[in-house]
Amino acid sequence: MPSDDKQLVLRANTFPSVADGLDAYISAIGDIPTLTAEEEQALAYRLIEHGDLNAAQTLVLSHLKFVVHIAKNYTGYGLPLVDLIQEGNVGLMKAVKRFDPSYNVRLISFAVYWIKSEIHEFVIRNWRIVKVATTKAQRKLFFNLRSSKETLEWLTDDEAADIAKELNVSKAEVKRMEMRLFSNDLAFDLPVGSHADDGDFSPSDWLSSNASDPSQTVEREDYQMHNNALLNDAIESLDPRSKDIILQRWMRDEDEERPTLTELADKYSVSAERIRQIENQAMSKIKDLLTV
Repeated sequence: MPSDDKQLVLRANTFPSVADGLDAYISAIGDIPTLTAEEEQALAYRLIEHGDLNAAQTLVLSHLKFVVHIAKNYTGYGLPLVDLIQEGNVGLMKAVKRFDPSYNVRLISFAVYWIKSEIHEFVIRNWRIVKVATTKAQRKLFFNLRSSKETLEWLTDDEAADIAKELNVSKAEVKRMEMRLFSNDLAFDLPVGSHADDGDFSPSDWLSSNASDPSQTVEREDYQMHNNALLNDAIESLDPRSKDIILQRWMRDEDEERPTLTELADKYSVSAERIRQIENQAMSKIKDLLTV
């Protein structure tokens, strides 16, 4: 097909959507022609040098079929293929944005990393309620451990050691990941219709709450807010020097060192005894205002 005809096929109004149905989507992208190396390079340079979004769209559309092929390899994790494809498409678009044709490498060879990376993140986020892999080593184990297991039985120490050596991780990490991979999620609450009398228990049955009644909590918080407001009003009623002494001596954070009477005496050019008197008078005034 001539290049101009290929561009015609890849107009925006023919952009296939996974939301239209998986079969229709796969059929639509199957009709999109594959670019030659020369066409791919020309489009990539148009994108880099001129910011040509039509060129970027053509590069993306012509590689959607490869995303489907890669996404199908991850259907064993129990996640919808539609979602896997959509995440892979995000990776493809990131790859197109970063693709440098000067290295003389086909786009798909470069894009595979980005496509798989997005799918990997999606699988890890959604495969279980509790996240099973957070570090780079754990991610590597997550996607390699299943294929490394020859049976459905738990790994022996020798098998775990072999896998650890192959993936360059510790045997303990292999054992921990195996436990995460092949253990089932446990519901926090019992399903509707289940009863503890029948011997069915969930984690929520073993939890007790020592928190006070909600009404008591609200009442306590309101009381604290009221006292704080009275205290702020009392401090604001002091003269500037008394207010500063009280704030410096009593209103600092716990990890802050409060100034001594001598240090404040130097600041205000009075004796330490005078600072003590001002402090006591201010505290007495605050106490009187709080007990009104």
